[in-house]
Amino acid sequence: MNFKKKRANTKEEIPTTAMPDIVFMLLMFFMTVTTMRDIDVLVSFKLPEAKALEKIESKRLVSYIWVGKDKRMQINDSFVKMEEIEGIMYDKKQALPEIIVSLRSDQNVDMGFITDIQQALRKAYCLRINYSAMIKV
Repeated sequence: MNFKKKRANTKEEIPTTAMPDIVFMLLMFFMTVTTMRDIDVLVSFKLPEAKALEKIESKRLVSYIWVGKDKRMQINDSFVKMEEIEGIMYDKKQALPEIIVSLRSDQNVDMGFITDIQQALRKAYCLRINYSAMIKV
């Protein structure tokens, strides 16, 4: 004769029936709360034309400086003066050491003004500078 012991069959499992609902709620939450950062360009400029261009692969590493026709400069969403560039860009360099500074200046801005910006960037140790242009057709 075979005798079997009766044991309580208790398996403690985590209930997974509500998991798809929770995942869907989290997905909807992050989709509604997350915003894509857009910068409003407040200066008016026309980019110079170039015959050959090279595209930057990682846009996350790029910080833009816009220079308008009237020599007004913009970093992020605000106008800046020449004296403020060094401090702002030094802080960005500390936060992101691989930063690339992209100068988007009007084609009629004199090179002396651009050189002053370059000197301020050099003092802030932002040595990777990109000059934005449009392809010449």
